[in-house]
Amino acid sequence: MKRMGMIFRAKANKALDRAEDPRETLDYSYQKQLELLQKVRRGVADVATSRKRLELQLTELQKKSTTYEDQGRKALALGREDLAREALSRRAALQQQVTDLEAQHTQLQGEEEKLTLASQRLQAKVDAFRTKKETIKATYTAAQAQTQIGEAFSGISEEMGDVGMAIQRAEDKTEQLRARAGALDELIASGALDDPSGLAKDDIQAELDRLSGGSDVELELQRMKAELAGGSDRQAIEGGQNGQSAQNQPQDTPKFDKS
Repeated sequence: MKRMGMIFRAKANKALDRAEDPRETLDYSYQKQLELLQKVRRGVADVATSRKRLELQLTELQKKSTTYEDQGRKALALGREDLAREALSRRAALQQQVTDLEAQHTQLQGEEEKLTLASQRLQAKVDAFRTKKETIKATYTAAQAQTQIGEAFSGISEEMGDVGMAIQRAEDKTEQLRARAGALDELIASGALDDPSGLAKDDIQAELDRLSGGSDVELELQRMKAELAGGSDRQAIEGGQNGQSAQNQPQDTPKFDKS
């Protein structure tokens, strides 16, 4: 069971490593830091709100304390010492509340300053992380592109490997077809295979046909020469016969003037 668990964890780790994109991980970490910064800012705002509420309460209590003091003076001036004592007692109770609120105000003010400083530091850290994140992402993208280009040039990538195998298969089929066509031509030329169309001829038959064709041309040329020669002789004979006929015609008898 331990071995199976180790194998499963190793397979899962390898699958996760193959599926993990560092750029996505960096973006996720940056998003989490922004969320934390937002929480700190909300904390600062809440502390500042509480501090402001205490300040309003302190202002109200101080006004009441001043009012009780004035009332005690007036009562003492009128001879009402009992009323003056009551006013001063209430003023003393308010003064205790003011003291407690001032202590709380001081504490909240300190917490607000700490949170503000922490927020500023976290903001600086987030900004630095964002710059580093973008630099790492750009470097990773460039390295990935360079690796893909190198694999494409070397032919070891999956896509280029498939293309290379397809080209190799096409070349093999082409060579096989060329070899088969050449073998068939040789067999037909040697007479080992008959051409069902009757158009293909062996070398001897082609030579005989060429000689026969040449003889026919020569015979036709001799016949044409003979025809031309016979035509010239016929024209010469016809020309001689015409001349003789002209000589045999009677000539006109000269006539003399009787005078």
